[in-house]
Amino acid sequence: MRIATWNINGLRARLEFTKLWLEDRAPDIVGLQELKMTDEDFPHDFFADLGYHAIVHGQKSWNGVAILSRTPAEVRQVGLPGGEDMGARLVTAHIGELEFTTVYCPNGKTTTHDDYGRKLAWYDALVSHWQSGDRAEQAVICGDFNIVPQPIDSWRGTDADGDIFHTIDERNRLQNLTNLGLYDLYREVSPDEQAFSWWDYRGGAFHRKHGLRIDFIFGTAAVKERIRDVVIDRDYRKKKDGLTASDHAPVIAELEG
Repeated sequence: MRIATWNINGLRARLEFTKLWLEDRAPDIVGLQELKMTDEDFPHDFFADLGYHAIVHGQKSWNGVAILSRTPAEVRQVGLPGGEDMGARLVTAHIGELEFTTVYCPNGKTTTHDDYGRKLAWYDALVSHWQSGDRAEQAVICGDFNIVPQPIDSWRGTDADGDIFHTIDERNRLQNLTNLGLYDLYREVSPDEQAFSWWDYRGGAFHRKHGLRIDFIFGTAAVKERIRDVVIDRDYRKKKDGLTASDHAPVIAELEG
């Protein structure tokens, strides 16, 4: 089974690019973030023609998440309880034995902005939601988490400590989530490799390797035992056939079964 997460940074702008990737990589399940469109505008027929069912939690112009699946999925949760004021950022479905959640976590803007405190509160709500639910043994939560877990995950290393995405409070919130029995699947495969999933469009950041690793696939112990490989798909951070990529690269996990 091949599962993936991808912040697409505007599905309208990236629709044909997404098609190229789906046809090339052929994932079974994908969590998409930052759709920037309403449920009504989501192109279900487009994805059905590519062989995917879609579950969508959209929002006009901002945020928005979706799950694409080759097999029918059962909706379990739309929206984060207690985090609704931050927009459309969570959706969960059961797909066979797998409970699959994708999230688009708040950015926070800066450490002095009001959104920073709201980001921390949103994470507290996420931890409470995950803790209170009756989770499946095979459970995944993936998406754009907008937090850099460790200095190795930032091109600036420890020099970035204390900046937005790199604060102790943010890292503690992410740790609170993973402490609930979740594993960073990429780090299970590549514990010491410095690799990034997001690069600013500006300043040639991608080619200069000035990136952050903020897109993750977390899984329960039962999922961790199924890992064959996990990669950051840097090739799809590059232009394809004249089409502009998202500023995020997809993250793909290969699981047994």
